[in-house]
Amino acid sequence: MIRNYFKIALRNLWKHKTFTMLNIMGLSVAFVVAILLSMTAIYELSYNKFHKKSDNTYLLYSTQQTPKGPEGSIVNPMPLAGALKEEVPGVASITRHLETSVVATSGDKEIYFDILYTDPDFFSIFTFPEIQGNAGHAIQSKASVALTQRSAKAMFGDEDAMGKTLMLTIGGKEKPFTVAAILKDITKQSSIDFEIAVSFANAPRYHEIKDKWDHWNHEVYLTLEKGVSAKKFEENTRAFSNLHFADDINKLKRDGAKPDSNGQYIQMGLFPFKDLRFITSANGTVSVNKTYPYLILGVAALILFIACVNFINMSIGTNAGRLREIGVRKTLGAEKKQLFFQFWSESVFVFLTALILGILFSNILLPPFKTLFRTGATFINLTSPASLLCFILAFTAITLLAGGYPAYILSKLKTVLTLKGSLSVDRKNRLRNVLVVVQFSLAILLISSTLVLHSQLRFMMGKDLGFNKEQVISLPLNGKKDSRLVVNLLRNELSGKPDILSISAADSNLGLGRDGIRSTSAFGFDYKGKEVKTNILVVDYDYLKTLDIQLAAGRSFDRNFSRDSLSLIINESMANEMGGKDLLNTTVSLFDSTQYTVVGIVKDYHFQDLNQAIQPITFFLNADKSFDYAYVKVSPENPVQSLSAVEKAWKKVEPNTEFLGSYLDENINRTLDREKIMTTIITCGSIIAIVLSCIGIFAISLLTIAQRAKEIGIRKVVGAGISTITVLLSKDFLKLVVIAFVVITPVSWWLMKSWLQNYSYRIDLSPWFFIAAGAIATLIAFATLSIRTIKAAVENPVKALKNE
Repeated sequence: MIRNYFKIALRNLWKHKTFTMLNIMGLSVAFVVAILLSMTAIYELSYNKFHKKSDNTYLLYSTQQTPKGPEGSIVNPMPLAGALKEEVPGVASITRHLETSVVATSGDKEIYFDILYTDPDFFSIFTFPEIQGNAGHAIQSKASVALTQRSAKAMFGDEDAMGKTLMLTIGGKEKPFTVAAILKDITKQSSIDFEIAVSFANAPRYHEIKDKWDHWNHEVYLTLEKGVSAKKFEENTRAFSNLHFADDINKLKRDGAKPDSNGQYIQMGLFPFKDLRFITSANGTVSVNKTYPYLILGVAALILFIACVNFINMSIGTNAGRLREIGVRKTLGAEKKQLFFQFWSESVFVFLTALILGILFSNILLPPFKTLFRTGATFINLTSPASLLCFILAFTAITLLAGGYPAYILSKLKTVLTLKGSLSVDRKNRLRNVLVVVQFSLAILLISSTLVLHSQLRFMMGKDLGFNKEQVISLPLNGKKDSRLVVNLLRNELSGKPDILSISAADSNLGLGRDGIRSTSAFGFDYKGKEVKTNILVVDYDYLKTLDIQLAAGRSFDRNFSRDSLSLIINESMANEMGGKDLLNTTVSLFDSTQYTVVGIVKDYHFQDLNQAIQPITFFLNADKSFDYAYVKVSPENPVQSLSAVEKAWKKVEPNTEFLGSYLDENINRTLDREKIMTTIITCGSIIAIVLSCIGIFAISLLTIAQRAKEIGIRKVVGAGISTITVLLSKDFLKLVVIAFVVITPVSWWLMKSWLQNYSYRIDLSPWFFIAAGAIATLIAFATLSIRTIKAAVENPVKALKNE
């Protein structure tokens, strides 16, 4: 019986080889897309899952009820972790976490590494396997260090690193450390990434601020005791917050803040560590945002659905010609289930062939796919038992629905009608029409999303940021020499070069540089009876000149003014926070009552990501604070040569340290990587969706033309022209595309409007995006239909009528 099913299936598929090839081609493309995108989504969703305690590990955050609304923060003061474990029940283990960069030296080697300052509990909470030694014990000593395999090899080559000494430059001072543990290299699917780990007691300024509750600069992770829920722990912290943050709470009350529903002004919360990859602080609250991986899965599902719609429509259409075969087999005693399995087996054969081709081509396309979408996903991500089970169930469900439905429809037809060749089910093609509408609705949704995303991305990339991003090179000061000395040496090396226009420095970067490090600093102070919060930036002279940041009032820092070390420059947003009028020469009391004077106000500029509103910022000249980045303004004529000149100067000043300079426009573009990838995914998805939809509508047009061949011949005989017949054959399908446009446009509008709310600066959502999407879909559908309808219209009518 099975052998007979197989033979009949092959014979029938070969008989309709055009439709078989269209089905296999469409399904193969859909499977390639589904495999690659699912692989990427699973890779993203698998972040941090390798930690054995990931389900019981949390990031501590706090929410303040400010006069402007709730504000979430994940940074904490130095003494909080220890006090929390002692005073709040339910904490099993807790650790502080501070990642930054450091210069490591051994012999003549000088290498820039990512360093982690943490507590011994860190390695009991997180799973970072050791190769040698014990990392938890290693960081109990201030003089010991744990290295990863990569950093150990970089420092000591093939020698055994255990017990060896290296020098780390921390806070401008070199300190010796003994290697006491070697860790396996950290997987790319880790939100915590470091190359060197040392005791938190080595953190810069640790002894100066270790007992201060008003200096927030690091994250805290913890695990809970068995039986203690996150909600219960958060309730337990309320008395703790009211005690240790009493001064902050009094200020919030004074400034008019309203408590939350539990009467709290400061509430601690726990964020699941396993979701750290998707943390967001939109609208003042810390929450999970998994839009990116679910978007990827959604596009994969849509593409598969469109391919399955094609299969259903073509299966019903082609198998309608087998009605007499069905009738004869029923007359000879065939049961419904036998007919069902016959037709379904043909579908399974097509799906299995398409799946095998999909796996083959996805393997071939994986390297360029990983480059295009900047992902580390591999087929290994699909080999876990849970992933394999999901794919088997998904494949079974697809074959049952897409292949089983046509089989069910055909197997339940009445014997008399099938012998007459009459298909009584769906005479008016209602199902086919609904599926085509859904199919093109999805295609129009993807096309309109592509247009909106592209426009938003262009808007963000072309936005005036308030500073010169094209002519300024940002250079991390990642050597072991004093950063202020390095800036002066660079000035000396580059002085007199015609393409070098200005040099300055600061303790924070703009955008995301090649070093991959981002940092911000902020503090609050009392001004006229209320607390004012501001970001802070320590800068060198000529900072405004180098970046072309425009003054709204006052002046920049000037070497001719000896008291500028006690001067401030603020932006317009900060001026608004302070009252907005007559702020020049205003004196404010900061840092243990030191008096600072406002000497300049700059126009607002984007010093944070473009999806955030411009915040207050204050510039300081602080001779005691080191710089982290140098900025070099160059002439626009020779950007490549200018970058090379800066690199040569750097190699003279810091010969043992890697040059990581880049133009600011590159830095800004790096911050938009996620938007670029999302746009690329939607664009590729919309192209594939419209191609698959056109394959479907082309196949259906072949069936329709074959069914109406005699009608076309008669119309031509009585005088119908080519254009008349072409319109006649196309209009029914084009109506479906128009219906799809009407149905999906409100949905697409709502989705895009909701997505744009994530950006403080965004495009206006014009109706033309959706009209253009509908027009594109209609034109492509008409062009596809015209390929076959025009051919049918010009054929000799004798061919169609000769059998009558």
